[in-house]
Amino acid sequence: MVRLSENNLRVPSMKVLLAGGAGFIGSHLCEKLLEMGNEVICVDDLSSGLEENLSVAKTNDNFRFIKGDITEVVEVNEKLDVVMNLASPASPKDYINYPIKTLEVGSIGTKRLLDLAYQNNAVFLLTSTSEVYGDPLEHPQTEDYWGNVNPIGPRSVYDEAKRFAEALTFSYYRETGLQIRVARIFNTYGPRIRPSDGRVVSNFIAQAICDSDLTIYGDGTQTRSLCYIDDQVAGLIKLAFSDCVGPVNIGNPQEISIADLAHTIIRLVGSKSQLIYEPLPIDDPVRRCPDISRAMLHIGWSPTVSLEVGLGSTIDWMRAKLQRDS
Repeated sequence: MVRLSENNLRVPSMKVLLAGGAGFIGSHLCEKLLEMGNEVICVDDLSSGLEENLSVAKTNDNFRFIKGDITEVVEVNEKLDVVMNLASPASPKDYINYPIKTLEVGSIGTKRLLDLAYQNNAVFLLTSTSEVYGDPLEHPQTEDYWGNVNPIGPRSVYDEAKRFAEALTFSYYRETGLQIRVARIFNTYGPRIRPSDGRVVSNFIAQAICDSDLTIYGDGTQTRSLCYIDDQVAGLIKLAFSDCVGPVNIGNPQEISIADLAHTIIRLVGSKSQLIYEPLPIDDPVRRCPDISRAMLHIGWSPTVSLEVGLGSTIDWMRAKLQRDS
């Protein structure tokens, strides 16, 4: 396996299958891999991803898009070097509306991609999530923390799908020797996050641009740690082309309260919005913050984009997007 140096993301050209490549994170990852000279086959059923996210990737001759569902047979008659699994509904709105499909993608879909990676002797990257920690009792969260998850609550469909995907991936590794890499992604934001995504950054920015009241669930003291998309993609690529099995937290340890985030976005947008408060949803985590010591030590990664710079870029993109769609 070709390794990445700590200061250079370039690797010799490889053929990468990226499931979920039309999604928010997946589409940015497609572009970065292509920019590095790799061939990318994107598989997405477009249930939550958008084909318009692939407009830049489609201009590259090394890119191919297959509309398909990873819970069904994925036929790729080409030798693959890397299989990346980013396929899953990720916003609460999506996975609560499609609970069984979310569980199938995490289980059946992950198994099909693991089989494909094994058949090709390819590296398999699973993008798991900070949701495996649930509403954590440990702060910040290290990869050794087992979590505090309600296995039957409304959010459990996503939590447990990812926890099962991790268990399956590590079982495959132990039984077959397949090269695996497991990332636990924390809250990510940036251009292409859907205005109607239902997560806090997209909600606040869309509301602020329209001068609507910003809805805070709970009292606003709960915290999140927000990672800009460019940093997230860099971390995933460094992990994929490293020798580190993981799991590895990929997130920004800079913590901010929901109320402070709302005020920051109102200021950056120049909005007249006010804050309104609604009850906290069931099992919504109070604090979420990654310990990234493992990422720093083993793959030489840490985020570099400040929250204000990242929010500014996201606001500019979403304002243009809302104007185009109006």
